[in-house]
Amino acid sequence: MGRPAPDPVAKHRLCERPSKLYGLQHETIMVTMTTVSISDLKANLSRYLREVRRGGEVQVLDRGAPVARLVPVTASDDEGIRERLVAAGLLRPGNGEAAVILESPPLRLPASISDALSEDRTDRL
Repeated sequence: MGRPAPDPVAKHRLCERPSKLYGLQHETIMVTMTTVSISDLKANLSRYLREVRRGGEVQVLDRGAPVARLVPVTASDDEGIRERLVAAGLLRPGNGEAAVILESPPLRLPASISDALSEDRTDRL
């Protein structure tokens, strides 16, 4: 017995649901990445964040060169970051009582915030 004849319509369209061609499961997903300049991103940030929340990706260009990519954060990414910050002593997990924050001493950071800001802004001079 040979292969069944392919469905000519299914073969030429993007499928949102799995269909059968030659007895094999397949699914076609079309993904596009939006590319924006920094000025366009600043002017339309809400629009691009909405796109990322819906699963899209946004590539940011500075004078035509890619410098960043905005991608959705997954729950596993968020938990890993939180655990690393707690382990490094840079984050204290809350216990539901805000008064505790005022009673505890401030966190000691390994660098001063003003030094970090100055270092970050050196390319703007």
